[in-house]
Amino acid sequence: MSNNSIFLKQIGLESLDLGYVFIGVIVLAALLLVLLILLIVQMVKVNKLKKRLNQFFQGKSGASLEEKIATLFEDNKALKNAADKNKKDIRILYKKAESAYQKMGLVKYDAFHQMGGQLSFSLALLDEENNGFIINSVHSTDGCYSYTKEIKNGESLITLGTEEAEALAIAMGE
Repeated sequence: MSNNSIFLKQIGLESLDLGYVFIGVIVLAALLLVLLILLIVQMVKVNKLKKRLNQFFQGKSGASLEEKIATLFEDNKALKNAADKNKKDIRILYKKAESAYQKMGLVKYDAFHQMGGQLSFSLALLDEENNGFIINSVHSTDGCYSYTKEIKNGESLITLGTEEAEALAIAMGE
């Protein structure tokens, strides 16, 4: 008997073939090598992650970073509220602008062909829906006379003079 056989007999493995033990040791060594390689790969990944975190937290504590994020959320809420208020204000302004006078037509003329300088005029002021009025100012040697005519949907209930009709057409873009 060899020394190996005496050792195996003492530990109770005398019937075990040394070839199988050797193969088992080689398989365990290969498994250990694979696990060691996986451990090294994981350590490299952890080190890369630590470097990225160090760059992210550079000079900041976790608490101050949390405060910074909370401040950003508050700022975001404030910006959203301001945007909502601006949208509401824009809608109000648009509604008001619909009824404001947006269109204008002006025709200057010499009412009596005696004064020169075309001091008489017809001024049409209309909103988006072509509602508004025409101001007509007639200048003569005796004085100045002004009057208005109401315009609804681009038309007047009172007959328009030539200059008034021309001012209305200019205001309506015709």
